[in-house]
Amino acid sequence: MSLPSGSPRRWHPATALVPFAAVAAAHVVPAATWLPGLRHRFFPGLAGAGSPDHVALTFDDGPDPASTPYFLDALDRVGARATFFVLGEHVVRHPALLRETALRGHEVAVHGWTHDRPWLPSPGRDAADVARAARAVYDITGRRPRWYRPPYGILTAGRWLAARRAGLRPVLWTAWGRDWTADATPGSVRSLIVADLRGGGTVLLHDSDRVSAAGSWRSALGALPDIVTGCRDAGLSVGPLAEHGTGVGRVRGASARPTAAPDAPA
Repeated sequence: MSLPSGSPRRWHPATALVPFAAVAAAHVVPAATWLPGLRHRFFPGLAGAGSPDHVALTFDDGPDPASTPYFLDALDRVGARATFFVLGEHVVRHPALLRETALRGHEVAVHGWTHDRPWLPSPGRDAADVARAARAVYDITGRRPRWYRPPYGILTAGRWLAARRAGLRPVLWTAWGRDWTADATPGSVRSLIVADLRGGGTVLLHDSDRVSAAGSWRSALGALPDIVTGCRDAGLSVGPLAEHGTGVGRVRGASARPTAAPDAPA
């Protein structure tokens, strides 16, 4: 039976959910770029694809006085520089370590203020946290950061806008070694990275275990020399994102795959 003309329409709970669903979709849909196949094919710049004769080496989650110095020393030994995506809350606790990282020739980029998951839309907080982290990096190093990588690689609409407002370019990765897991070893990290890495790719490693399995950073550290050597043996230079030409080309084919030494016991 239809309502008489002029009668008030009955409220239905589903009607109230429509605006919320629209906001949630707008918030979450950009995070689909976490899927490697999607971003590698349609968003190569976001994936970290750069010059085909170069590999970008990046580290997340520092600075950490318990582990980051070992990575700085290892990079010195192999003569390589990298990009460190740092968390603001740790930057302000360990400013001397961040300053040393920059003084050793490494690039410092923004990983956020804290390592949280953005389940609910919070564009105001995202903007404030990213800007706060970028300011902390600049205040300590005297250099304005250029890049932003969201925690867990989850690039929501709010985080994308926050990066843009802070003058940062979001970049994820093309190869990772799952070095944050409890069962990772230097051999497993190397094997996973070599399987996915090509010329023009961006490597993701972690120089801290604050948000991963205790001691897992040692697997990344152990794999580092062979990763760099394998890239160079394949005719690829290794360095920070600033030298990568990110966005100018796609990842090169299988012929540019780096090699690594046979897996060694952890």
